[in-house]
Amino acid sequence: MRKPSQFDAIVVGAGPSGNAAAYTLAKAGLKVLQIERGEYPGSKNVQGAILYANALEQIIPDFREDAPLERHIIEQRLWVLDDTSFVGTHVRSSDYDKPPYNRYTIIRAQFDKWFSAKVREAGALLICETTVQQLIMDGDQVVGVQCDREAGDVYADVVILADGVNSTLARKAGFHGEIQAGNVALAVKEILFMPEETIRQRFNIGEESGAVIEMVGRITDGMMGTGFLYTNKESLTIGVGCMLGDFKANPSRTSPYVLLEQMKRHPAIAPLIEGGEMKEYCAHLIPEGGFHAIPQVYGNGWMIVGDSGGFVNAAHREGSNLAMTTGRLAAETVIAAKAAGQGYRAERLKAYKTALDDSFVMKDLHKYRDMPGVLHRNPQFFTTYPDLVAQAARTMITVDGVDKKTKEREIFASFRKTRRWSGLMGDAYKLWRAFR
Repeated sequence: MRKPSQFDAIVVGAGPSGNAAAYTLAKAGLKVLQIERGEYPGSKNVQGAILYANALEQIIPDFREDAPLERHIIEQRLWVLDDTSFVGTHVRSSDYDKPPYNRYTIIRAQFDKWFSAKVREAGALLICETTVQQLIMDGDQVVGVQCDREAGDVYADVVILADGVNSTLARKAGFHGEIQAGNVALAVKEILFMPEETIRQRFNIGEESGAVIEMVGRITDGMMGTGFLYTNKESLTIGVGCMLGDFKANPSRTSPYVLLEQMKRHPAIAPLIEGGEMKEYCAHLIPEGGFHAIPQVYGNGWMIVGDSGGFVNAAHREGSNLAMTTGRLAAETVIAAKAAGQGYRAERLKAYKTALDDSFVMKDLHKYRDMPGVLHRNPQFFTTYPDLVAQAARTMITVDGVDKKTKEREIFASFRKTRRWSGLMGDAYKLWRAFR
């Protein structure tokens, strides 16, 4: 006989998506249990991240009053690197230096801890250092969770899975299969501490403003991936991530940590981080399969949010921001289902998927649905083209007595020789498909 529910909802995980779901539910007056396997929310995170204000404003409109924000971002840089140089573009605007600010750098450990405090203030019960072993089923309906330690079996009307890309719960329950190496990236990050004044001088920023650099090219050793550099208050977050399957197939067998060390020695990057003291390091998985890799995200008595569902925008790296939006939408679905009094079967919770489809989450994922496959199958975008672009830039700006017309012919000749016309046209079409 099924035991009565002790909670309206159980949220497994206390990252951005889990906190968003738990907060939204508790704020609406539902009885919520949140379970976190770490010592405290954020204890497993040391990395920096980018916070897009809009996603959090939808949940906590006044978050700026006390959230642990590092710097608001006024400048975005994109670099394409060969082995010795970069060609890039900068977008910097005084409009981004006026409140309310659009984006911030954050330290996830501090941010997750703050967000969790807001969840508890809203009325949710949080249990830490507890692992959910498996879901409890009543026929085909999820009715609770089985935990280790003293928590034991806990019952609820609905369970929201926010336990990250490494989640085993959905897989154990048969909701989706094993994660594929081609659909996930392994990223390594460091936080380098240095004086605040040094950071301001090197990046030409103010006391509270900051800059972000995103990088592609030779720094990933021919693998599909990106590098990044964020300015925090008194530290820099630097990292690089590549597809997990590429690390295994890479002929050089370059390890993630070695890849990061090589990136830090690049002539364009080394001066920016010189003197930084590395105090924190982490490695973590990021879902990168995009639109085609998203599993079923709802069923009888359950929903999946955040990294567990593969919600990352491949074009803009908006992982935590999409995660918070999915958590909020899942919670709103539960709130509506409870108000309607029609239960939590799949046909009712389908409203979550409908809300996702109507939001920017799935619209952006659909727009860039072909990007992961296109880039993964064409390593020349990370090797050949960065070399060609960098060489073309050096040729044009070097004053050596050769006229510009001749230089242009030399550049076009180098492109044709390396990729031929068919290759160039084919690559242009592939990029159009990836970004259309």
